Amino acid sequence: MRLFIAEKPSLARAIAEALPGPQTRKGDHIACADGSVVAWCAGHILETAPPEDYDPKYKGWRLEDLPIAPTEWKLVVSAAPLLRTIKTLLKSATRVVHAGDPDREGQLIVDQVLDFLGYRGPVDRLLVSDTNPDAVRRQLATLQPNANFESLSHAALGRQRADWLYGMNMTRLYTLLGQKAGYEGVLSVGRVQTPLLGLIVRRDLAIEHFRPAPYYTLTATLAAASVGSFSARWQPGEEAGAHLDEEKRLVSKALANTIRARTEGASGAITDYAQDKKAQPPPLPYSLADLQIDGAKRLGLSAQAVLDACQALYETHRLTTYPRSDCSYLPEGHHVHAPEVLAALATQAPALAPFAKGVDTTLRSKAWNDKKVTAHHAIIPTANAAPASLTPAERAVYELVARRYLLQFYPPHEFLQTKLTVAIAGERFVATGRQILSPGWRTAAAAEPVDPDRERAEDAVLPPLRRGEPVTAKAVTVADKLTRPPKPFSDDSILQAMVNIAAFVTDAGVKKLLHEADGIGTPATRASIIETLFERGYIARHKKTIVSTTTGRSLVHALPAVATTPDMTAVWEAALRAIVDRQQDLPSFLARVHAQLRQLVDQGRALGQITVPKRAAPPSPAASPRRRPPSARHSAR
Repeated sequence: MRLFIAEKPSLARAIAEALPGPQTRKGDHIACADGSVVAWCAGHILETAPPEDYDPKYKGWRLEDLPIAPTEWKLVVSAAPLLRTIKTLLKSATRVVHAGDPDREGQLIVDQVLDFLGYRGPVDRLLVSDTNPDAVRRQLATLQPNANFESLSHAALGRQRADWLYGMNMTRLYTLLGQKAGYEGVLSVGRVQTPLLGLIVRRDLAIEHFRPAPYYTLTATLAAASVGSFSARWQPGEEAGAHLDEEKRLVSKALANTIRARTEGASGAITDYAQDKKAQPPPLPYSLADLQIDGAKRLGLSAQAVLDACQALYETHRLTTYPRSDCSYLPEGHHVHAPEVLAALATQAPALAPFAKGVDTTLRSKAWNDKKVTAHHAIIPTANAAPASLTPAERAVYELVARRYLLQFYPPHEFLQTKLTVAIAGERFVATGRQILSPGWRTAAAAEPVDPDRERAEDAVLPPLRRGEPVTAKAVTVADKLTRPPKPFSDDSILQAMVNIAAFVTDAGVKKLLHEADGIGTPATRASIIETLFERGYIARHKKTIVSTTTGRSLVHALPAVATTPDMTAVWEAALRAIVDRQQDLPSFLARVHAQLRQLVDQGRALGQITVPKRAAPPSPAASPRRRPPSARHSAR
């Protein structure tokens, strides 16, 4: 008997459907006609044991016990029925096929189960990134020895153990230091959640300490003999350098007035005129992060609310594909199923039916690219046309996913991009313009949400001109402006910050590593990490913004910088990639984590205690509607 062990039930069903039928569901496994059996996990069904499982004395939290660092690691079972099923089936298996997701965590989940149950027989590796039955059959024909992927499992195990060591010890340490000063509750510290909290705290402080500064812009109304008037903005030259701020804005009103006096009424000429035809392809289908960001912008939903809706659409209604994906691309073989998917989405979302009729299924956008599909492909609708009773949130999220999918069958948005430069009295003015040639996919796209705080200078259509053509500055106006503080974080911008965390660091090496790691957190964990900060009372909601509380600020101020910035995540990720590439081993990585942890514990002990308010309160009068009392469990991430 060949036993397939999938990472999750949905993947198990896809594998069973690709094997000879008929298939028979028997409890927690599926029997196939060729004698194969498909069982499944449910993500991690084994978890790292808590400290008290190593020694009962660790049930109490004491400074003298830190750092807690197991030498022999223990696991506890979180899904006993699934594990019992696999254990029973292994007794009859002549060969096992590892069908975890094709990434580090997927490799570890099944490897850990096999090791825990003491299985030592032959193991093949099945890599499934496309659950279409034909694609699964092709992948079944290319099984590889599971031993080839051992380093992936080691890297995932390194991440798991390092997170446990860091989160468990730092949480106990700072909780105990806070309790010495009267704090009641748990002060959780994690590798991802605490740098995220640090980011929010620093943004709030930057807003509070912000002092507006004046700057000036000049706009010229220009006239050419062959056409009417058009506007152009003044651009600083090298001679204005001493009068510009870091953002290249003019800060000298005297110079602004001098330029206006010199150029107004003066004649000049067009020194450069360029016109390019542009073709903008449709936006790619959604990854989870992109969907959560759009869900916040367009629907006002939190990251967790979008994820919950996605899970229901996937598991309960079978209307969308696997949601926890970091990929925006699709397997090329999926293109042939477009007519069925489009018909289904037109049924499920009648508002999109007119746009579904306007598609051209012979078009193939850049979304279909096997080389760019990772462990999971982009989130798209399924071909399920069965009527479904959806909540308002589920329906709204489904329509976002469906609209983004159907845009792949619309032509590019085409326009003429024009840019011209005018020289007048030694000064340079620049104008840009855009003329739509064909709206393409934009005819079916939803309108962009209006941001009232954003200056929207839509490109006007510029008149046809030529280089060397004379112009006259009919009027030049100086606008008095004030710099604006950074915006507080919101549901969409905090997710964007997690994905683009590299933008918030200055060290070039760290920035590069964070770019390569695609930020902090994963598609599967980002929503829960944000929710953890709410639950702990570290952040709160104030209208549509997310702000730090006094508790969150006090914790960030008490912690060392390495705990409140993403640098450590970058360094760890580089080490884990080296383990995958077999350039480093797991013991040496964990030895460095132990050494750093001992230093951090020693630094914390030296503080004696930290002052944290007994009750969390946001800087504004508004309290978070999501806050709940902190639980006793820490969050490793």
